Amino acid sequence: MNDPVYQRLAEVLDTLPNGFPKTDSGVEIRLLQKMFEPEEADLFGEMKLKFETVDQIATRTKRPKSELASQLDSMWRRGLLFGVDLGGVKLYKMMPWVFGLYEFHIQRMDKEFVELCEAYAPHFGKQFFENGPSLMRVVPVEKEISAGQQALAYDRVSAIIENGQSFGVNECICKKEQHMLDNGCDKPREVCLAVAPVPNVFDNSPLGMRVISKQEAYDILKTAEEAGLVHMAANMKNGQYYICNCCGCCCGVLRAINEMGAHSAVVSNYYAAIDADACIACGVCADERCQVHAIEAADDTYRVIREKCIGCGLCVSTCPSEAIVLVEKPKDEQIDPPENEDHWFMLRGQARGVDFSRFV
Repeated sequence: MNDPVYQRLAEVLDTLPNGFPKTDSGVEIRLLQKMFEPEEADLFGEMKLKFETVDQIATRTKRPKSELASQLDSMWRRGLLFGVDLGGVKLYKMMPWVFGLYEFHIQRMDKEFVELCEAYAPHFGKQFFENGPSLMRVVPVEKEISAGQQALAYDRVSAIIENGQSFGVNECICKKEQHMLDNGCDKPREVCLAVAPVPNVFDNSPLGMRVISKQEAYDILKTAEEAGLVHMAANMKNGQYYICNCCGCCCGVLRAINEMGAHSAVVSNYYAAIDADACIACGVCADERCQVHAIEAADDTYRVIREKCIGCGLCVSTCPSEAIVLVEKPKDEQIDPPENEDHWFMLRGQARGVDFSRFV
């Protein structure tokens, strides 16, 4: 466990804006040892957060190109680097722990891996959710946004889909992990959508991603809404490339709200409101739809706990008496998202006080 190459890798990951905190038990080192061979851990530390070709990486690191190309491709296919193949031109970059290495390990995870992740989650979560900006934002059920509210593009699932030219879907790693730990739920599992602005990005994906059409992406969103799953996307204005569909019992982010009280784990421009006079106190909203326990009984009606509500709109869409509406927050309560991923990294790095300039 004291192999210096893994200690260095852990320090690299913790220098990245997303973080990778050290623990007394060393569980984070055991995770890295399970995922990386020593030479892979060493190479990861020389990568950048921006895409580079094999030639660029070889020139910069002074590594032999032939050996490097094989190693990079292997690491990509094993979920240790982010890679894309643009018609024969392959590009690679490093990834943070979340969103990144953890999610990209979905095809290789076993019981040992998920047990290590579950043991590490409280340590990682404490650091991760104490610093802004939030990684994800809730994108509400679009049909529940009233005509009088002008939702911005990053708050509309249709805008994220329409900006894409390639679409893929994968099993939700959070749900898969909890099933492997015998804590799984019965919600749909193949619901993690990936979107790219160029064609054919997900063809022959090493992550087991299933290539789908735009219409299939919309169908999955509808299935998720019907099942009571929360739409969540990257917390940025431009370049959103995924839509997660999450439950409060499995999702790491929503669990942080429910189990750690980390109500800033996600951001939203909306909240739900219940008309007490129209409410018939059926309890569907609280018992079946709300994933963060933000609705409670109050005398002969139900009420929304405003500070807990994440504005997903799931309670609105199934209210039999149409007593619930989705309300846009006042402008002074809305949190303006970063412009793009680079801007998110910059703001996050500043918030954590880390200098990750050598990786950009």
